[in-house]
Formats: sequence, structure tokens, C-alpha cells
Amino acid sequence: MVDKAHLDALRDKYGNAAGGDIFEPHFQEVARSQFSGGDKRKWPFAGIPTFLDARGFPEAQDADDFGGLDIALLGVPMDLGVTNRNGTRFGPRALRTIERIGPYDHVLRTSPMGKAKIADIGDVPLLSRFDLAQCHKDIEAFYRRLVAAGVRPLSVGGDHSITASILKALGEKEPVGLIHIDAHCDTAGPYEGTKFQHGGPFRLAVLDGVLDPHRTIQIGIRGPAEYLWEFSYESGMTVVHAEDVGEASIPRLIEKAREIVGDRPTYVSFDIDSVDPGFAPGTGTPEVGGLQPREVLQILRGLNGLNIIGGDVVEVAPQYDPTSNTAQIAAQVLHTILCLMVNSGHFDRD
Repeated sequence: MVDKAHLDALRDKYGNAAGGDIFEPHFQEVARSQFSGGDKRKWPFAGIPTFLDARGFPEAQDADDFGGLDIALLGVPMDLGVTNRNGTRFGPRALRTIERIGPYDHVLRTSPMGKAKIADIGDVPLLSRFDLAQCHKDIEAFYRRLVAAGVRPLSVGGDHSITASILKALGEKEPVGLIHIDAHCDTAGPYEGTKFQHGGPFRLAVLDGVLDPHRTIQIGIRGPAEYLWEFSYESGMTVVHAEDVGEASIPRLIEKAREIVGDRPTYVSFDIDSVDPGFAPGTGTPEVGGLQPREVLQILRGLNGLNIIGGDVVEVAPQYDPTSNTAQIAAQVLHTILCLMVNSGHFDRD
């Protein structure tokens, strides 16, 4: 039976309310950033696309302080380091076209764009589309500028080789910890005369002294290349295989990850091939038997409150997925990492 008094109260409160009239204080704060004129908000399918619908601010690259940003969203459209199918150079463009990610994470209860100065600053300027080593010089130099300006980077690749040069900039003063979600450990050695390939960035980072292997956990590992990754074990990294990740084990996994990285600076690197190709086929090295998107999000959300100083989402090759599901999952992960970054410490909003 309908409670008439309750119905009358709902009619009194909501009967003439506009879509942007939100009364609960926490939700109201988010709504204020989204609505204008009572019920008007930005169309998700209109305008110039940016990562997570953030403000586009490419001119920040021209300033020494990057326009006073706290967090820079940026693309690294480089895939010269792939060992199988190429195409991740189109990853940043694919993620920018994904609509309706954010503005709010209901589990973390976070609306990141209102908590820090965040913008999409465009792509890392690369001098050559043909020279892998030169691209890595350009990447390292650009991220050193970001570090000097006190800006925390959240990047979209590109292939996973980019992370070695990002970490070389971020870990120069103190080796960072790492939460690494991937199908592959990416600790192999040089191939065919080059150290910059997407199967080896974390070996490079350890040997460069910018990544602490004892504060590194690699999650979702599987596939036929286990024999290439002895460096992970010998260096002291913690390796969690995909078959050991499940609904019952995730709380213990989160506890272990938090214990390993502690409260010191930590980087989050997410390779889309960690997700089973049934969900995310758009990548160059798909491995059957991977994580579900919900498991990835549950793991990441369990890291809330850690000292996350940067992150990346890599290896999206959109041309292998006509559904765009791969980019959709990657964009959601990007938003979740952004939430972790803004929740990791206070950002001055003045």
C-alpha cells in the first residue's frame, strides 16, 4: 500500500525540481560542477573531445609551470616498441572519444575534477615517428619538466615501453613503488639491439635505480612468456598470476599490495591486456584467461589513500575492436586512477 504522506512529501520536494536540483550535500557539490541553468549540462557527444571530458589546455606545455596544474592528463602516441601487433599510437585518440566517464566514482565517492587543477594538455611532443630511441629521449625530457613544475602526470599510451622513460623522470630523487596490472611482467631484456621494447620497461627502471623492486607488485600475469621474466623474481618483485585473482582473494590481494608499497611515492601502470580479450580485444598482445573489468576496478579502488604520484594506461589498439569496449574499459580505469591521485593528498585549489 502506498504511503500517501511519503508520496506527498516526495511530490512537494521533487515535483517541480529540475534535473540539476540535487539536495543531498555531497551529491549537490558534484551537481554544481555539471549543471547550469537548472537542468542544462554539457552534451557528451558534442564539442572537442578530451580525456575524461577535462578542460583542454595544450598551451600549458609552453609554460614552465604548466599553467599551475596539479595533474596533467596527456597522451604518448608512440608504438615503435611493440613485439606483435602495432596500433597503440591511436590509443590516446581513442580514449579521448569515449564519452560519459565520470564525473563521479560512486565507490570512492570522489569527483576528481573538483578536487584539483586538472587538464588535458595534449600529447608529448616527439621529434620523430621513426626513431624509437629518440622518442624515449623526448619522453624523459618532457616528464622531467613536469616533475620540476610539481605536476603529477596521468598518461595514455602508446606501448608499454613509454613507462621506463616516465619512471626515469619520476624516480630520479627517490625510487618509486609500483602497482602494475598486466598480463605480462615486462621485465625481459633487450631484443634485437634495442633496450626500448614494451616487454622490458620495468627491468630498465630497476637497473636505472628509479623503481624499487621490493615495493613492486605485478597483478594478472599469465601467458606463454613466463620464462622471460626471471628478473621479476630475482629482483624481489611480487608476482600475482591471473589464476590467483578472484572474488574471494581480492581483499587479501589489496591488503598485500598496500603492505608492499606502503606510504611512500607509488606509480600505477595499467596495461589493457591484463583484461581478458573477451572484454578487451583491442590490444597488440592479447592473452586468454585474464581479469574481468570489475576485478580491475575493485583492486584499484582498494588502493585509495596511498601516495599515488602518477599513472598510465597503455596498449589500447582500437582498430582491433570495432565495438570500442576496449577503449571504454581503459577510460574507466583512467578515471579511477585519477580519483586515486586526487585522494592521495591535498591539492591547493587557490
